[in-house]
Amino acid sequence: MARKLRVEFPGALYHVMNRGDRREAIFKDDKDRQQFVETLEETCAKTGWQVHVYCLMPNHFHLVLETPQANLVAGMKWFLGTYTGRFNRRHKLSGHLFSGRYKALVVEGSGNGYLRTVSEYVHLNPARAHLIKSHEPLRAYRWSSWPEYIKPPSKRADWLRVDRVLGEYQIPQDSVAGRRRLERVLEERRGSDNSKDYWPIRRGWCFGEEGFRKELLEQVSAKTGKYHYGEELKESAEAKAERLVAEELKRRGWEEAELAVRRKGAPEKVMIA
Repeated sequence: MARKLRVEFPGALYHVMNRGDRREAIFKDDKDRQQFVETLEETCAKTGWQVHVYCLMPNHFHLVLETPQANLVAGMKWFLGTYTGRFNRRHKLSGHLFSGRYKALVVEGSGNGYLRTVSEYVHLNPARAHLIKSHEPLRAYRWSSWPEYIKPPSKRADWLRVDRVLGEYQIPQDSVAGRRRLERVLEERRGSDNSKDYWPIRRGWCFGEEGFRKELLEQVSAKTGKYHYGEELKESAEAKAERLVAEELKRRGWEEAELAVRRKGAPEKVMIA
């Protein structure tokens, strides 16, 4: 089966994620994490990328980045290859560090909430994974862009762009009051049940309005032909089906696990399916 084409265009916004090979750790200590962040900074200098959000987890990473030029593939090749080489040299290892192809979800960034949802998903990862205690603030997790968002601009990494995410929260200025408001909102979001909001991020190839999705499908079709176009349409249909199931579960007040334990062929299970 042919590989799916990476969707690239100037100004594209992506949620990028990749795991360690065999789900193994991609960082052994904080020196590795610091080296990863420094390599990301170098990549931004080489490619012109604008990083909006990042988070380093034990065996994977998340990036929300924008490509002013259509260069996601070239940039990721250099970034992953360079970090892998540095990691292997430091630990006297060889071979693959990352597993397969990285996931690149195209995000609609027109100010209608999709960037906000993706940024929340990434910034809340350490809390969901219990990498910080329940009483600790999100900024207690060092290896995320979230602590950088709370800092004043003069103390923040200059390659991290925060203005678009602030705008998604209707915060016009990167001020003390604005940053406090942002932190309060995200801490409140942390305490709510928002897992179903993130299904399209975990499963889909595009996160945006239907019109935005159709435009991307037309781009893919023009470049690769009907075969790939059909594959992307299939993914679109699957994402829609998952959304409908999630809505029905919510209406019934069920969790996903509740559906799994019911016997095959149960009327209520068939109705949802």
